Amino acid sequence: MFDSLRYDTFKTNLRIRKKSKKMKNPRRTLDTTNAEHLVYKHAPLTIAVLGGIRLEGLDRMRATLKVQAEHLSIRHNLDLYNDTQVEKLIRKIAERLEIGTSVASSALMDLTDKLEKYRLEELEKQTQVEDKRKLLSPQEIKAAKQYLTAPNLMERTREDIGSAGVIGEHENRVLMYLIFTSRKRDNPLHIISLGASGIGKTHLQEKVSALIPDEDKLEITTLSGNAFYYFGQQELRNKLILIEDLDGAEDVLYPLREIKSKKQVTKTVVIKNTKGETRTVTLKVEGPVCVSGCTTRESLYEDNANRSFLIYIDESKEQDGRIMDYQRAESAGRIDKAAQYELAERFKDMQRILQPVQVRNPFAEMLRIPEEVFKPRRTNSHYQAFIEAVTFYYQYQREKQYD
Repeated sequence: MFDSLRYDTFKTNLRIRKKSKKMKNPRRTLDTTNAEHLVYKHAPLTIAVLGGIRLEGLDRMRATLKVQAEHLSIRHNLDLYNDTQVEKLIRKIAERLEIGTSVASSALMDLTDKLEKYRLEELEKQTQVEDKRKLLSPQEIKAAKQYLTAPNLMERTREDIGSAGVIGEHENRVLMYLIFTSRKRDNPLHIISLGASGIGKTHLQEKVSALIPDEDKLEITTLSGNAFYYFGQQELRNKLILIEDLDGAEDVLYPLREIKSKKQVTKTVVIKNTKGETRTVTLKVEGPVCVSGCTTRESLYEDNANRSFLIYIDESKEQDGRIMDYQRAESAGRIDKAAQYELAERFKDMQRILQPVQVRNPFAEMLRIPEEVFKPRRTNSHYQAFIEAVTFYYQYQREKQYD
């Protein structure tokens, strides 16, 4: 009986100690469900991180906090790595919310630790290279190779681009498609579509780019000049960059010109560390990239234009008739959208199996361009590069040689 009583007393005391321990160390959680509104609970405080935290710049942690205790709350913006600012917030919490400084200090220290861990986890997710490419089945690979190895490849490509929804523009559409294909090469080509407003520049670019895999292209409506430097270092490599309207993208013309020519852009910015000291950081974005854009003002883009192929949209009455006939047939339901989608997917599969092989033209030294062409040095380079782009597209019909 004595042993049983002593054992029951021991269990009761153990439960009391566990309960007391839980009360002294309340559970501290960080809810990251909403990245723009992180919520941290440390009884009796609830701290919301308004607007989330920036992932870049690990030497600082700027945050806007809403600290709440029951029905009272305060808001404060600070760098959690700055001791002076943190101490000032601790005193403010103690005075206005009537919370002990030790509780406020413990909460902010634990919140900082959890935000550090959260930020590093998010950065790790971003740096992990996720293969978003479609995994082709053996049947899809076989069908793509059959298309690329069959005779009259260029003629079939021109016709099938039309069947995929591009009306008219017989030469422009195949030229644009080949230039988009060159994105996989070390020296990709670029293209600018010129024409009056509402004539179909964006439509042509949109329809031809629909034949390129989604993971290989970046569509931009508006982009500030500084934003261009904040892509990942290799995020744009061998990508097709589509700019809907160059007339509204003056700020990015310089970085675009540099990444075309130098295959990279760099920018040095000044930041402050936790001690308030300034230091410089170099941002670098690597290419090569293939750039396509549309504009109504050719004269404003000479520096970019002479680095690109210029195409003029067909503004003839015949083209007007072809487009309106298509619009009427589409409205009448006579356009097979499913067939157009399947054809576009076949083009994407063909693009996926093209390998980044090197092209050598044994006849290059025999080729000459007229002396009167505009900027002959750059034009000659484009001339050679376009021949290589065509050969690159024909790679499954060429004998592969190894050096």
